[in-house]
Amino acid sequence: MAEGAQARKRGPEDTVMRSALPGRIGATLSKAAEEHRNTATMRPSTAGAKQPRRARLRLTRLDPWSVMKTSFLLSVAFGIVTFVAVTIIWSVLGAAGVWESINETVASVADPKDSPSAFDITEYVGMSRVLGFTALVAAIDVILITAIATLAAFLYNMSAALLGGIEVTLAEDQR
Repeated sequence: MAEGAQARKRGPEDTVMRSALPGRIGATLSKAAEEHRNTATMRPSTAGAKQPRRARLRLTRLDPWSVMKTSFLLSVAFGIVTFVAVTIIWSVLGAAGVWESINETVASVADPKDSPSAFDITEYVGMSRVLGFTALVAAIDVILITAIATLAAFLYNMSAALLGGIEVTLAEDQR
């Protein structure tokens, strides 16, 4: 009878946690459940107002493989956005007549006579050269961002092993 009363007092989730999970994990989860139960009973209840549930969690490990996949996809998206932005900016500058204006300014400075100059800025910074350079930079960024994010995950895991990780408090929305 004493076991039944104690089992009812602990609750079925504690029994499942302790029996289903191995060693340290089960003990940690049951300790966390007990702390949660203690903090829930310690909170003052207001008349009719429902308090949001809160959970304090600790981020102790980042999976480097998932960090690598996510950072790769985000860096590819960043590279595409960069390429499209440079294309749009270069097209707008061309449509606004910036290149012709630069050619006229260079011609008037280099050759003050009214003879046409052989200088053409688009030979140096033409659309194909700029987009090729942008594609190269975007490809290098994809590799670098992916490698740096993966390395950061490894470094975080090592520091979290020493210091315990980042503590996060999650709360339910009150609606």
